[in-house]
Amino acid sequence: MADINIEEARANIGKKGFLDLDIDVNLDLFAEIERLKKEKNAIILAHYYQEPDIQDVADFIGDSLGLAQKAEKTDADIIVFAGVHFMAETAKILNPGKKVLLPDLNAGCSLADSAPRELFRKFKEKYPDHIVISYINCSADIKVLSDIICTSSNAEKIIESLPKEQKIIFAPDKNLGAYLIKKTGRDMILWNGACIVHEIFSMEKITKLKIRHPKAKVIAHPECEEPVLRLADYIGSTTSLLKFSKEDSAMEYIVATETGILHQMQKQSPYKTFIPAPPDNMCACNDCPYMKLNTLEKLYLCMEYEEPQIIMDEQVRLAALKPIQRMLEISRSYGL
Repeated sequence: MADINIEEARANIGKKGFLDLDIDVNLDLFAEIERLKKEKNAIILAHYYQEPDIQDVADFIGDSLGLAQKAEKTDADIIVFAGVHFMAETAKILNPGKKVLLPDLNAGCSLADSAPRELFRKFKEKYPDHIVISYINCSADIKVLSDIICTSSNAEKIIESLPKEQKIIFAPDKNLGAYLIKKTGRDMILWNGACIVHEIFSMEKITKLKIRHPKAKVIAHPECEEPVLRLADYIGSTTSLLKFSKEDSAMEYIVATETGILHQMQKQSPYKTFIPAPPDNMCACNDCPYMKLNTLEKLYLCMEYEEPQIIMDEQVRLAALKPIQRMLEISRSYGL
């Protein structure tokens, strides 16, 4: 690595929200990351949508529910969150006394950004007799305004845990909300938000893929738009899609979610074929530009210098903690 002042580097990393330091090309990043984990009692939590190298060096790989549960239980001193900002925020909400690092502070989320705090507050005020269930893909500010948080893994159970007469606002993902209305039969008010990755899958291109691969099953995340979900043989959370692809008898799958999950699918079922569902643009696959901001180099540097950190106002943290705890309690009651 270039000869630099460590304190200056930490300050710059924290201020810029990204890392731009020279790394010795001969450095074994995998070995260095393992060394830093042991020296600093650090744990790396990675989402399934991260690049393969990050998944391979992580201590735990999961979807939003699994990552939140792991963050709640860890005894590490430092949590390195290889994901996007709202995920690292959730880890900090659950672990105020631990240092939570995010390799690139610019790793945001289009879905979280689709629900600005003040606009959502005014929206909520229109429905004073409604409980707010918010998908975990939202900012801490939206969690503060929520009664219960959910993930795609537990959303159906959380909705069904409430009395049938209870009115519900579901935010911020309208596609997941619409899917849950069909699954539960509940009449929910939906916030008009969406994920850029799951919104741009091309039904036409998926249909053409099905013609070329007649034995392939289409598996889709419920954040996809309804026409894509109509084509799906199976709909489920990221973890559920992974489990299904491993246990199901088919040998080919067209996968309608972020392409990072294909790495784990291929590792668990090396003899099967996984085809990324194409988006409605010139690309052959659909990557989240925010998830892919994190790199192995940034992961190493953030562990070396312990920046950028997630810093939260304590009042916000405590208020956001309540709906997350409610989610975790309900999940435990259902054995999730």
